[in-house]
Formats: sequence, structure tokens, C-alpha cells
Amino acid sequence: MSRVANQPVTIPSGVDVQISGQKITAKGPKGNAEMELHRLVAVAQEDASLKITSNDSAKEAIALSGTMRSLLNNLITGVHEGFEKKLELRGVGYRAQAQGNKLNLTLGFSHPVVHAIPEGVKVETPSQTEVVVSGVDKQAVGQVAADIRSYRPPEPYKGKGVRYVGEHVVMKEAKKK
Repeated sequence: MSRVANQPVTIPSGVDVQISGQKITAKGPKGNAEMELHRLVAVAQEDASLKITSNDSAKEAIALSGTMRSLLNNLITGVHEGFEKKLELRGVGYRAQAQGNKLNLTLGFSHPVVHAIPEGVKVETPSQTEVVVSGVDKQAVGQVAADIRSYRPPEPYKGKGVRYVGEHVVMKEAKKK
């Protein structure tokens, strides 16, 4: 058995988990989420925790039990606390503005960049150079943040571009004559 899968997933108070076959639905203060378990993995609810077991002794089933445990933990954490990624824009004239389900970015191109925000993900702009991506689904939040960063990743000479808060960009020295 996987070492990760041996650890039970604790269900915090305020979170309601429903198991029907291979489908797990969680409801919490931040929202609702659901996931489908792989057919080689089973889940059992014991008091305030969930225990993952593999249905088969195959190597694939053992590996999947650890993966499913991590995905299930992210599901529970998402509906209880939520996930958040912060981005910052560095560069002269680089701006961001959230309008409904769209994010308008001015990143030094000859045209403005408009990024459509998928359902279930919320984007806020506390200032013109900060973007906060939040939501219940960890994968969706990370993907939206990565998509926004990919429009203008930080360049290594001046450090201009979109970067995660706290991201360290290795700067290169300019060419010498």
C-alpha cells in the first residue's frame, strides 16, 4: 500500500461528504465540489475521516490509491478553506482589471489581452498590478494562474512580466562591450 494512501483524510467540521459508488460530493462553507474515484480504488467513511483502499494488488492500483487520496484531500480542503494564487505585474504600464468573468490585461503588447475566467474560479484585482485567483478546485485555480502568467512570463534581464508573488527570477547580467 502507498504511504500516502495509508493516511486517512480528516473531514473538518462544517463539511458534509456524500459517497455514492465511485462518486464523492463535498459541501462546505466555500462551496460544493465533486470527484469521480478511479475504478481500482475504494473509499470508506469512518467517523470524521475517509480511508482509501485499493481494490487490486496491482502496482497501478497501489499508485492510484495515493493519487486519489491526495485528490480527495484537495477536494475537502477546497470546500473548507479554498485555494488562492497571487500574481504580480512588473513593468512600466503593465495593468490588470477584473470585469465580471473577464480579466483585462495591458502587458506592453499593441493590443489589450482579455482572459476569460472559467466558472468556479474567481479573479480579483486589489490594485492595478496585483491579481488574486481563488476557488474551490486546486487544479483549476493553478491552471488559470498559469495561463495568466503565460501571456508575459518574467524575462531574465529586467524582470518585467507576470510572476507569482514570492517567485524568484534569476537575473542575467547585461552584455558588456
